[in-house]
Amino acid sequence: AGAAMVARALWVLLAALRAGWCLLPQSGYLHPDEFFQAPEVMAGDILNLQVYYPWEFLSNSPCRTVVFPLMTSGVTYWVIKSLQQLDICSSCINSYTLLVSPRLLFTIFSFILDYSVYRLAPFWGADPWKALVLLAGSYVTLVFYTRTFTNTLEGLLFALLMVLVSSRKSSGRSAEPTSSSLIGVITSAGFFNRPTFLAFALMPLLYWAGLIVDSQKSIKTLINHFLKFILCACFTAFVFITADTFYFTSMSLDNLYSTNKSSLIDVIVQLHDKMVVTPFNFLSYNLNPHNLALHGSHPRVTHFTVNGVMLFGILHILAISAGFKMLKKYVHQLVLVRWCCRGLPGLLVHSEGSPTLLLFYFVPLAFLSLFSHQEPRFLIPLILPLVLFSASPNRAVKWKLLVVLFNLLGALLFGCLHQGGLIPCLFHLEQLIHSPASSSHPRHYTLLFAHTYMPPRSLLNIKKTDMHVEVIDMAGAGEAAFCQTVQQQASNFTCSDCHIFIIIPGTVRATITKCGVSFKNETLIFPHLSMEDPPQIPVLASGNWRSQLGLYILELNSDH
Repeated sequence: AGAAMVARALWVLLAALRAGWCLLPQSGYLHPDEFFQAPEVMAGDILNLQVYYPWEFLSNSPCRTVVFPLMTSGVTYWVIKSLQQLDICSSCINSYTLLVSPRLLFTIFSFILDYSVYRLAPFWGADPWKALVLLAGSYVTLVFYTRTFTNTLEGLLFALLMVLVSSRKSSGRSAEPTSSSLIGVITSAGFFNRPTFLAFALMPLLYWAGLIVDSQKSIKTLINHFLKFILCACFTAFVFITADTFYFTSMSLDNLYSTNKSSLIDVIVQLHDKMVVTPFNFLSYNLNPHNLALHGSHPRVTHFTVNGVMLFGILHILAISAGFKMLKKYVHQLVLVRWCCRGLPGLLVHSEGSPTLLLFYFVPLAFLSLFSHQEPRFLIPLILPLVLFSASPNRAVKWKLLVVLFNLLGALLFGCLHQGGLIPCLFHLEQLIHSPASSSHPRHYTLLFAHTYMPPRSLLNIKKTDMHVEVIDMAGAGEAAFCQTVQQQASNFTCSDCHIFIIIPGTVRATITKCGVSFKNETLIFPHLSMEDPPQIPVLASGNWRSQLGLYILELNSDH
């Protein structure tokens, strides 16, 4: 009882940390997709801000459904827009609310994971509060599940699916598979969110199908369950296809009509029968090895050997160890059965507990490993079966200190340090651009980003009608191309109120000295860790560590 009380108190503290750190906000920038798969697009559509539309949302071959962005970032932006229009909040739309409001909604949604763990733990023989502490204390929950990734939604839908297929009768003795309709809705919605959801849904669906077959005597009832599943999945797909077709067709109409008004009727006729099915476009693109290579190719074992360890640490290693032991045990049993009994009795019987949870963990992992492009965030939905497995009696107890240190390090690295200067930099630039001095005397700003992640333009809070801010993203451009662009900008000073800012990590700060330009202002934002241009250990030890772990905002001297 005492241990349970401590675990409950610890979970409450970790839950408060999750919400508080979201509001602080977290400065770490995990991946461009956390902005460009929803908030950036919705900021352009709903708030009419200058944004960068990623290729997945281009109307010629869209690969992302617009339904979930509208339901998440779209709703939060509509709320703050309405509050500002009603004069309830005169300056509701700013860089802070643009960043935090969608994140806050995802943070609230993240407690679906906690609810799922609490519901599932008794079913799978795990300690509920031990599992909740493992979940809430994981940096994956604290950092990844509070960000606007489609992977986050994928994990939440996977959790709901596991809850639905693991339900029991009140007696606790047999399954109660009455959620066929909801299971169909969630499976279809998950597929439209990310087609890879099918890899996560496979084992829960097989498990659910097995429960139905075991518990039903009537063929008619069996068919009824599967019919409900199929009909609800198809209806959900129809809703997504209709919404996506309307959105992307309207986008095409707007673009084409603006360039050639006389062809509007022809365009309507041409697009009338055009149906947008985003998962098929997604699969068509990602099944092409050449396309995946553009985003980075990795060895097929990266998820098993690197990404799993990076996300879950010792828990992933213990799961692999347990998996090998169970596989060895079942192979041994199989050999014994074949030689001694000449049959397979007992091996295909429905089982619960650790072996099944390991299948829920490793089967999606194996399917995702078939693709050459492998990023750690693709595995974040697997935290649910992993914590349930790890919270079973006498498991992972002796590794408590290692688990705590690992998650502290992960939270610090990904929640604070990783590209951690870019968001505060955009906050700083937004305040500068919208300062009273800039409002009374219109100025032109050129913002040149180099060797950083793609900056989300929406956080600058610039209306599409405002043409006084230009953003140049040079990504990881080489020294020659970078200096050429800087020199071109330096030679283009055409007014006294023109300002050019160069944003660059401290690790490549020396490059700017080779460009032959000077600066009148210099701002250092700390901390900022660029893994693409990592700091060198000898330089860190020399006392220049703050510069190496910082992001510079350099204002070009107009007298150059």
